[in-house]
This record gives sequence, structure tokens and C-alpha cells, in this order.
Amino acid sequence: MRDLLRESRRPHRVREHPYAPWFAVGAVCIGAFMGQLDASIVTLAFPALEREFGASLAAVQWVSLGYLLVLVALLAGAGRLADVAGRKLVYLYGFVVFTAASAACGLAPSVAVLVACRLVQAAGAAMLQANSVALVVSSVPRARMRTGLGMQAAAQALGLALGPALGGVLVATAGWRWVFWINVPVGCAALIAGRYLLPRTRRRGSGGRFDWPGLVLLAASTSALLLAASVISGMGLPSWSVPVLLAVAAGAAIGFWRWETRVPSALIDTALLRSRVVTAGLAGALGGYLVLFGPLVLIPQVLVAGGTGELVAGLVLTALPGGFAASALMGDHLLPRAWGDRRRCVVGAVAAAVGCALLAADPVAEGWAGACLALTGAGLGLFVPANNTVVMAAVPERVSATAGGMVNMARGIGTALGVAAVTLALHLAGASQEAGARAAPAVLAAVALLAALTASGRVVRPGGGPYPGRS
Repeated sequence: MRDLLRESRRPHRVREHPYAPWFAVGAVCIGAFMGQLDASIVTLAFPALEREFGASLAAVQWVSLGYLLVLVALLAGAGRLADVAGRKLVYLYGFVVFTAASAACGLAPSVAVLVACRLVQAAGAAMLQANSVALVVSSVPRARMRTGLGMQAAAQALGLALGPALGGVLVATAGWRWVFWINVPVGCAALIAGRYLLPRTRRRGSGGRFDWPGLVLLAASTSALLLAASVISGMGLPSWSVPVLLAVAAGAAIGFWRWETRVPSALIDTALLRSRVVTAGLAGALGGYLVLFGPLVLIPQVLVAGGTGELVAGLVLTALPGGFAASALMGDHLLPRAWGDRRRCVVGAVAAAVGCALLAADPVAEGWAGACLALTGAGLGLFVPANNTVVMAAVPERVSATAGGMVNMARGIGTALGVAAVTLALHLAGASQEAGARAAPAVLAAVALLAALTASGRVVRPGGGPYPGRS
């Protein structure tokens, strides 16, 4: 039992190898690939789930939203737990939970059961994602941090890139259940790689009681907000529930912030948020992933509704994460070395905004949509690694998993808002599917421009100490 609760050593041959840091990054990249493969595959299954279970898009979207809500609620807590118990330990157990839940998702007999299994799957994903950035940061030399984080972002993008095409093939041939079963062999391989390639945690944070009230308030706030958006989008609840849910969301958010500033072992470290650099970076992470995941819902709905098959829709959608992966990997070689991370963020966000704006002009033309998605992805591939580097360079290693959990929590909120915003735009357009298809990319372009302004310091001006410490 003791061996199950402590981190194992890497083999001596691995530990002393000159490429040991990059072996560790490679192991983390498997998890990054797996998480994003799952995220992008699931959106291709939405039309099939609607047909098989006779459900509306507003109901089926909770296969993603329920997952994202649990992910958002647990990320910061999983990061804090990993800082204390060990990042490698929590990361590997995350694989066990995620892989087992993926197998259960493929056996679900209804949308309700599928959503319940996805909630368990999200708990495992939170254990993975809260530690991925911290494991990269603690494994590679500080001077190579952006390269390591760029590799991790590229692995995420590769998962996103393969997801639509692979999802289209699986849904069109084997059926939607294989969308989840595909995670099982990947998860087993990742578990073995992590066991032998990841380093043990050297510097740990201090312990403390887990912040259950903070977790409940955060979950209540995000759940109520997204549930209200779902009701507006056509989910079968009475209309009077919308103002009630919005009031609950606002009250829980206020209560969450007040509680976090007073409790000793808070779910999020509010001292991190007193750093303007960190605050701007978290806002950028939210906006970047909102723009990234919005089209993953939009394109399958628009193209499949227009008569395009799931396979072709998946291939078109692959251009988005494909551009992301290429840009994340090649950005350092193509851009001037003198450019700092802030300039890379601004250039990337502006490119993503242009891509979304062009997509709004004609979202149903397959070739045009693919080109616009590639440009959007390329911009985000520059933006995301640079933005992550800004945040992680501003915090000390002892709270790196906590900070990484907050980055991923911001990503999760952005992802959930991207799913909800596109679903809402399509519903408000009513019978005019083309109007909704044009409105959604325009909203995404506005968000990308706001991310560019934030990165430039026009909205949140970076300054002050990188990490003022907890009082």
C-alpha cells in the first residue's frame, strides 16, 4: 500500500541520460495529446448522439459542458494536492481514472449515463492537466522553458488535429462509442511511459485542509452560468429559470472570491492574482481557448446540417488544430529571436482574430472554411505557448502546479464558454442556420482581439512583482 502512495524513482539509465528532461516532456506530451484528442473527437459525435438518443443539441452539449464544469472545479484543487502529495503521483493516478472512465463512456445506454461517466472522466483529466505544465517546468532548464511548453502545446494541438478526422472516421464506420474507447490504449501507453520517464517531485508546497467550500462555490457559479446559457439555447427548462440561474451564478461567484481571500488553504492562491502579469496571462488563456474550441462545435453542426458527411467535416476542422500544431512547433524558428513573449502573444491573437473574421464571411464553403481555420490555428499556436511562458515564469517552482492548475482552469472556462457561445448563436439564429454560422465567428474574432489587447497591456497592464507572496 505504501508503494501505491509514493512516487517511484526513474531507472538510473533514464535519470542520468542527457536527454532525460526531454524524455519527461515526451511523457507529458502523451497526456496532453490524449486530453485534446478526447476533446476534439467528442464534438464530432454530437450529431450522432442527437440522432441515436433523440436529444437536442442543447442537451447533448452537456456531454462536453458537464466534463468541462468538473474539470474547471477540480483543476486548482488537483494542482494544490499535487504540490503537496507529488506531481508524478497525482498525474499517474489521473491516467488510471481517465482511462477507466473512457471505457465506461463507450458503454453508456443514454445521454444521462454518458454525462455521468464524463464527470468521472473529467476528474481524471483534472489530475492530468493540473500537473502537465508544472511537470514540464520542473523537468527542463529554465532557459528552455518556452521550448518545452511549446512542445506540450504542439502535442495538444496534434491531439486536436487528429481528433476531428479520427472522430469522423470512427463515427461514420465503427460508431460513436469508439470515440471514447480510443482513449483506452493511449491511456495505458501513457501510464507506462509516465511511470518510467517522469521525475519525482523535489520541491513540495505546504499542506493544509482542502478547500471544500471554495470548490462548491466555484462549481455552483460556473454550473449555473452555463446552465442558464443552455436554457436560452433551447434546453427543456422553464424560461423563469434563466434569471434565477444567473442570480445564483453571480452570488456564488461573489461568495467564492470573498471566501478565497479569507481562508488559509484556499482553492486558488489569491496572491497569484495580485500579480498583474499572472492576471493578464490567465485572461489570455481563457480567451485563447474560447476561440480555439468555438469552431470545434460550430463547423460539424454547420457542415453536417448542410449535407456534408462527418468524415469531410472532420477533415475540414483538422485545419484549425493543424495550424496550431505547426505554429507552436515552428514559431521559434520563423519569428525573430529578439521578439519577446508579449509581442508573440499580440501577433498570434491578431492573426487568430483575422482568421475568425474571414470565416464569418462564408462559413459553409469547405475550402474557404479550412483556410480560415488554418490561419486561426496558426495564430493561436503562437499565442498559447508564449502566454503560458509569461505566467509560469512569474511564479516560483514551489507553487508551479497550483499556477498550472489555474492556467488550465482558465482554459477550461474558456473552452466551456466557447461551446456555450456557439450553441447559443446557432439557437438564436433559429431557422437561419447561415446567420448563426456567421455570427459565431464574428464573436470569436472579437474575443481574439480582446486577448491581443490584454497581452499588449492595454487592458491589464503587466507590472509589479512577479509573485508578491501570500500575506
